[in-house]
Amino acid sequence: MDGFSAHDGIIVIAATNRPDILDPALLRPGRFDRQVTVNYPDIKGREEILRVHSKNKPLEDSVDLGKVARTTSGFTGADLANLLNEAALLAARRNKALIGNDDLEDAFLKVVMGPQKKSRVMKESEKRNTAYHEAGHALLDYYTKYGDPVHTISIIPAGRALGVTISVPTEDKFSVYKQELQERIAQLLAGRVAEELTFGDYSGGASNDIERATSIARRMVTQLGMSEALGPIRYGSGHGGDVFLGRDFSSTQDYSDATAALIDEEVKRIVNEAYALARSVLTEHADKLKFVAEYLLKHEIMDGDQFLCAMENEMPTEQMLLDIAEEKRRKSAEANEQREREKQAQEEREKAAAAAATDDPPSPDDLIPPTIEDAPTIEDAPDIADAPKIDDAPGVDDPEDRQDE
Repeated sequence: MDGFSAHDGIIVIAATNRPDILDPALLRPGRFDRQVTVNYPDIKGREEILRVHSKNKPLEDSVDLGKVARTTSGFTGADLANLLNEAALLAARRNKALIGNDDLEDAFLKVVMGPQKKSRVMKESEKRNTAYHEAGHALLDYYTKYGDPVHTISIIPAGRALGVTISVPTEDKFSVYKQELQERIAQLLAGRVAEELTFGDYSGGASNDIERATSIARRMVTQLGMSEALGPIRYGSGHGGDVFLGRDFSSTQDYSDATAALIDEEVKRIVNEAYALARSVLTEHADKLKFVAEYLLKHEIMDGDQFLCAMENEMPTEQMLLDIAEEKRRKSAEANEQREREKQAQEEREKAAAAAATDDPPSPDDLIPPTIEDAPTIEDAPDIADAPKIDDAPGVDDPEDRQDE
């Protein structure tokens, strides 16, 4: 970037999504002096992006883009555009004239987890195990202080997972707290706890949950200073500084072996306490756990409204949840039927207008015979009475007539 003359008006612009691995030489004074950070869009930004991308897409009246924006925390503009495109494709495959909430929810699952594999055949025991596993995750989100609202619970295989519980925050979060992280670990471990409480055994399906829970606990201890035994001290050098000078991304241990053993003990304590919390909650609400899991076994999927109904009612029934789903389908069908009627009416009006333009009957004014002033005249005629009538007009084949004309 050197070598430009003083009078050259050149601005060098560059972009990166990994500023942490840039060569320090690029950031020296005189190089890239001004840095602009473009973060993920917030709730308001996501709603405006959705309005732009849905401008030419017909939506049902029940679709609330503000609610969609709240449930898509962490989505970029491209993710939101992809979400609406997938919803439009799903609506078209279902022969719908409007994009509804069910299309958006299915598109959300596809974007987050990948396409559903409904053709995969699961044994009844595995399906039951998955149902209780996902129900355990959902209940911990509902009964903990910092849990996010449950958006969807599904035991339909998607991507690499046999089932999924999606909980989405209702607002953007910029800070994390100790109790929030402890509850997050409990929520991750709740699937394994539910299997253990129900079947007396557990599967290896919680491997990813355990990995994420352990990572959060270790970060609490070594980076966030949330361990009373170790205090507010950062342990480990992270990814290091100068990657271009031969260093890799692995953390470098800058503490003693005794401290490393203490870190391991603290991580284990945090995870075990979260496991005990999950066990306590699911034991207390075993009836809710069974109800949600049994509903999933029959219907494979439960949306957020159905889950909330199951949790808030003292004695929920399967019919209550089915009525919620049926009401949504009824409203969607009515909206699409109304759209089809409007479309047909518009097409009929356009056809009538086109027919009138091509086959327009003569108006009363057109039926009045022309007056003498309207008849063609000859420029040198001495008297208007000598002007030829239309029937007497000269023919093309008569040279004299052509000249007189």
